Amino acid sequence: MSDANVAETEDVEGNEEAEAEGEGGGKKKLSGKKLVLFIALPLILILLGGGVGAFFMLSGDDEPGAAAAHGEGGDGEGEPGSATVVFYDLPEMLVNLNAGGKRASYLKITVALELENAAAVPKLEVILPRVVHNFQVYLRELRLEDLKGSAGLLRLKEELLIRVQRAAGAIKINDVLFKEMLVQ
Repeated sequence: MSDANVAETEDVEGNEEAEAEGEGGGKKKLSGKKLVLFIALPLILILLGGGVGAFFMLSGDDEPGAAAAHGEGGDGEGEPGSATVVFYDLPEMLVNLNAGGKRASYLKITVALELENAAAVPKLEVILPRVVHNFQVYLRELRLEDLKGSAGLLRLKEELLIRVQRAAGAIKINDVLFKEMLVQ
């Protein structure tokens, strides 16, 4: 036999012995690729995920709007009472939704308006009937499908904010907040 045939025969016999050991219950060693794939790679991914999470948690207060949300001035020289907001509760509203000939559906909603300062409250009370009217007209045209999910509630909030700002004119209204919402 030539050297090439002898080497080939030894390789085949070595593979057969390795297979026999594997079938016989002998311990198998993980190859380098399997070791990296099943142990090292998940470990690296967990460490990277933890590092990214820690980064966002520690740097969360450095966002541009963080100072305004906490009532602090941008330059730190604001007056103490200048960052106060006032919440004005609108009366509870009960409207029937546009069911399109199906069984009647009702929406009971309680809303609070976030005003820039307390001086806006008397001005808002003067135009309150117009604000309630605009809300009622809009809410009666809603369908049950319009209120489904968080996207529907966000859309409703934006529409109500647009309508109250249109009715309020010069009064600065920052937000519309849902206190209670019941759909039946």
